Amino acid sequence: MEAIVRACSRERWPAEVAAVIASRPDAPGLAFAASQGIATVVVDHRQFPDRETFDAALAREIDRFSPDLLALAGFMRVLTPGFVDRYAGRMLNVHPSLLPGFAGLKTHQQALDAGVRVHGASVHFVTSQLDHGPIVVQSAVPVRPNMSSIRVPCAGSSKGASRSTACASRLRRRSRNGSSPTTPPGRAYEAAWFSDWTN
Repeated sequence: MEAIVRACSRERWPAEVAAVIASRPDAPGLAFAASQGIATVVVDHRQFPDRETFDAALAREIDRFSPDLLALAGFMRVLTPGFVDRYAGRMLNVHPSLLPGFAGLKTHQQALDAGVRVHGASVHFVTSQLDHGPIVVQSAVPVRPNMSSIRVPCAGSSKGASRSTACASRLRRRSRNGSSPTTPPGRAYEAAWFSDWTN
């Protein structure tokens, strides 16, 4: 999330990060966003009895900002089909593997256990099938013999930031109706959700 915010400012994107929304009040991204003058909202998933009511509340908060693009950065909750359909074609996810390989959790360990020689990260559109939406961009790193852990370039590094924001750079001038890059830019939206998948 921080990489997108910083790149938007540094590269002078014709876009605005409209809000950062978290499902946990202690999400670190909230303080960063506030320090950058970005609106922040907490929709605490623990206050809702099920996914449907949580997603409905989340959608209401999102829609207050009229975003053109949603980016799931660190969000590890399964979204309901209704929520996915509501934002179809304008919701992106950053997944730590070269999809379609190693969907789900613990992708780095999956890669090590499988003995692959290349691993990486993917940015893809979100669909109702978990981690199987159309891929926008991928970044690969080598897996060397005898490695016990894998470190994919993250948003905190210059290389990782560049790669993580590549797809946003390509999409930043597209408005919601898919018009050409010459149209006035819309508002970009970055969701920083840091919840545990199982909670």
